[in-house]
Amino acid sequence: MMINSRILSLILVVLSVHGIPAALADSQPNPQVLVTEINPARDVGYHVGDILHRTIILKAPASYKLLDTSLPLKGTEKKYRGQNQGVEVRSVDISEKQQGAFNIYTLKLQYQVFTNNVVVKPSQLPAEYVKFGGEGRVFQVRIPYWSFRISPLAVYGSVKIENDMSQLRGPLLLDDSQQKLALWIALGTLALSLLGLLYILGNRRWLPRMGGEFARAYRDIKKIRKQNLGLQTGMTRMHHALNQSSDGSVFSADDIIARKPGFASMRDELNQFFRLSRSVFFDATAKHQVQGDPEQWLQQFCRHCRDCERGLNK
Repeated sequence: MMINSRILSLILVVLSVHGIPAALADSQPNPQVLVTEINPARDVGYHVGDILHRTIILKAPASYKLLDTSLPLKGTEKKYRGQNQGVEVRSVDISEKQQGAFNIYTLKLQYQVFTNNVVVKPSQLPAEYVKFGGEGRVFQVRIPYWSFRISPLAVYGSVKIENDMSQLRGPLLLDDSQQKLALWIALGTLALSLLGLLYILGNRRWLPRMGGEFARAYRDIKKIRKQNLGLQTGMTRMHHALNQSSDGSVFSADDIIARKPGFASMRDELNQFFRLSRSVFFDATAKHQVQGDPEQWLQQFCRHCRDCERGLNK
């Protein structure tokens, strides 16, 4: 018993000399390091080959420096509980700046998925441990893990997607910029086409060179034909339009073309009109070479004159 007491006393002396100061030193708290995580916006829907970007911001007292040797190594495959996660460190980028009494370290990490499965596979970026040194001591800081899920490239069998949905997934958005561009082009083309039709078929003075003498005559001749007022009434109205547009009385195609060269392409129709006019007003036996209904031909002739007036008939 006396030997045991002596041994126990010796052990207490050794602890008092060596163990107690060491224990007190180890019990000193580590300096506080503020860790801020910026993780990917979604935690599902990743496939083999996808790259995950993660940013870690470390704020430490200025007397402590981040040890580069503790940073994750490029090409390291991440493991969880001894099993490979199918995630590899692709790149590590670090920047440092001083802010007052603190050092700010921005750690940008890229991880790449290189595994696939027939079903959705839960995975994670395991916790990283980085070390700081200064004031004669070294301590480590834990960067929390981040969980996500890896989706298969192809689905086998029936899948109940409601059993594996994430609130952070959000709706699947498709890029419709090309469709919107095509739609705007189609709408612009349609607008130009409608404007062109309005210019060609319109009778009102909505646009420049619209609503001229022949445009008004064309409206009147259509009314005359609809009200059955007779061919003479329509011919009289057409003569009036020819005289007004030529700033004087005209009696032949040459008179009109001399004053309005744009009507040269209608020489044959003008000659035919004056022959029809002679048959209607002076000599009923005169040949006018108008086939079919003269009133319908007159309306068509007036429309051609309206097109010439607008510069559409070359």
